[in-house]
Amino acid sequence: MNSKKGILLAIAFLFFTIGLSAQNSAEKLVAKQIDLFHQAMVDANEAALNDLTSEKLSYGHSNGGVEDKKDFMHKITSGSSDYTKIEVSNQTIGISGDVAIVRQDAELLMQGAAKGTQLNLMLVMVWQKSNGKWKLLARQGVKVAK
Repeated sequence: MNSKKGILLAIAFLFFTIGLSAQNSAEKLVAKQIDLFHQAMVDANEAALNDLTSEKLSYGHSNGGVEDKKDFMHKITSGSSDYTKIEVSNQTIGISGDVAIVRQDAELLMQGAAKGTQLNLMLVMVWQKSNGKWKLLARQGVKVAK
């Protein structure tokens, strides 16, 4: 192999490694936002939920209902949707530019009007980077048998 090919291969490998590192870093940031989002739901923390969600939020429930940000926030902060536990498994995060697509299995436990309700869901979430912050743009849940 001549030196020009070796140099080109080394440069290509360097850019590939830098790209993977940047994507892994973005994936870690999105994963952190997801953790903060779930904790904010359990805590019914209006300020945190507001900060973590897009103004254009589309929040789809496993029963077919869809809420905008205002309705979602009201249900969580009023206690009408009272989550006491959210456990996530099998999470994957794919980044494409300023968009992250997240898939995960989730076990949710609710109190209040739905006291003792346990939901086993497959979720897909779309997070968008806006002004340097990852915000939840869309979420859809589907019930699965345990």
